[in-house]
Amino acid sequence: MIFIELFTTFFVIGMFTIGGGYAMLSLIQAQVVNVHGWLDEGTFTDIVAISQMTPGPIGINCATYVGYDVLSASGASEFVCILGSCTATFAVVLPSFIIVLALCKVYAKFAGSNVFTSIMSGLKPAVVGLIGAAAVVLITPENFPDWKSWALFAVAFIASFWGKLNPILAIIAGGVAGLLIY
Repeated sequence: MIFIELFTTFFVIGMFTIGGGYAMLSLIQAQVVNVHGWLDEGTFTDIVAISQMTPGPIGINCATYVGYDVLSASGASEFVCILGSCTATFAVVLPSFIIVLALCKVYAKFAGSNVFTSIMSGLKPAVVGLIGAAAVVLITPENFPDWKSWALFAVAFIASFWGKLNPILAIIAGGVAGLLIY
């Protein structure tokens, strides 16, 4: 049954993702596009774009949209699609809830431990790697079909990285530029 597959898939993604929603994107993409074939690359890219623009954590937003879209593509009713969203969202959040609950119990006990400090130091580069993998996953022909897309990417990257442009302004400017040049 699709609900069990959605729950299991997103529970495992939530359990093994460290570093937040951006780190989660490459795992979600691998599962929903490559492993299960629920979505194609273009649809996944659209879901990521919508997830970035809506309030809330990107990984949770992405799970919510994927849960809805998977059932919608199968011709399910609106109510069943919403249940798919709820299933994927609950599944991706549940491991974090359980882990944080457990960490709260043991953090005070082990915070000064060299082993604990070493483990946390080792997790930082892994998180950066997962976020980098998410960025690489998004560099596809669907996202960069022509030179105009590459130009918008370059301007947004330079403006945000070196110019410290507010991300909200970058999104608005990208949308306006897209309307004008496409």
